[in-house]
Amino acid sequence: MNVLFLCTGNSCRSIICEAVFNHLAPAHWHADSAGSQPTGRLNERALALLARKGIPTVGYYSKSWDALPAAPDIVVTVCASAAGETCPAYLGPVLRAHWGVEDPSHVQGSEAHIEAAFEQAYAILRARIEAFFALPLAELAADRARFKAELDRIGHILP
Repeated sequence: MNVLFLCTGNSCRSIICEAVFNHLAPAHWHADSAGSQPTGRLNERALALLARKGIPTVGYYSKSWDALPAAPDIVVTVCASAAGETCPAYLGPVLRAHWGVEDPSHVQGSEAHIEAAFEQAYAILRARIEAFFALPLAELAADRARFKAELDRIGHILP
């Protein structure tokens, strides 16, 4: 099963999701990330955070949803629509969910304040990915409506 984490720039939150998901994923599960308007570069703070957590990022890059290696089965947007950020809409017969998180790369202030924003985004996204893997995935694969409801519920989890 392929999961796509989608945002606009594909440089920070969606990359964190891709890396954490693949780090924790059981066999037959894989994540990619993409953007509707990719920046073409990865956020250095996101990469440093993942390195501190022991999560590999080798081979990850900012890419367009037009350049996916496999068609997704599930698409999860991670932009923070409550903050006025526009989430891209993936078109296709997939399960869709929204797990909005504020973009830590836009936070300004002291180094400690910025680092706290990155840690917060990571904690939220990791908690949601762990909740995803705690689901009875094989059972839910046969019940799309229930799977969608669970994906939506996960989008409200906070650590």
